[in-house]
Amino acid sequence: MGTHEHPSLLDRPHTVAELEGGILILPSAPVSAANRGGATPLGTVGNGDATVETGVHMLYRAGREWGVGAGALFAPRPTTDPNFGGANHLQRTHARSYLFLGGELRYFPLRSRWFEGWLGLTAGALIIADRFATNEGDAVPPLLGKKEVTVSTEGFAAGLQAGADYLITDSWVVGLALRADRWLLPTQKPFSQESSCDAVGDCPTLTGNVAAFEMGVTVGYRIPL
Repeated sequence: MGTHEHPSLLDRPHTVAELEGGILILPSAPVSAANRGGATPLGTVGNGDATVETGVHMLYRAGREWGVGAGALFAPRPTTDPNFGGANHLQRTHARSYLFLGGELRYFPLRSRWFEGWLGLTAGALIIADRFATNEGDAVPPLLGKKEVTVSTEGFAAGLQAGADYLITDSWVVGLALRADRWLLPTQKPFSQESSCDAVGDCPTLTGNVAAFEMGVTVGYRIPL
């Protein structure tokens, strides 16, 4: 009786659930003029902002060469400037966080039984949250107002990505992902006459055309269909 080799999961339609952790770098967009380089486990990076990033991806693969899916990326520990003067030179704390929700396409030109290399595209919605907290003045009950305020900016992001995956088993895979994105952020809220600034004149600190780079380590689980 002859032996029959078990076919790879890559030869069958399947879904990949993937978790990611890494670093987001905005080389030309510091949180403030006095706070450059951000804060990461590796220390400061460049002259802009840099922060830890986490994410999740769901990817459908009908065959070996192509994958399509969606993902979300979030910066859980935003860089903070405790001495942000702001428009009125108040003693304020400022932090800026990032959220991306969108789709992605991957092409796998390099493939073997246990290794894959891929290229891809990403595009989706982007939300930037600037959080300001006034440090001066006496504490008052929340009914009379709060010292914290959040100013949000919504925009669009698109970019290129590349990566490599190593299959530990047919189901478990680890990898490395690199991305270069372009963020397009409006200077005013679309379809609204409402000001994007807060009551004391502090406005969103990230608008226009912004370059962003991401480096992440991924862990994925393949689910056969």
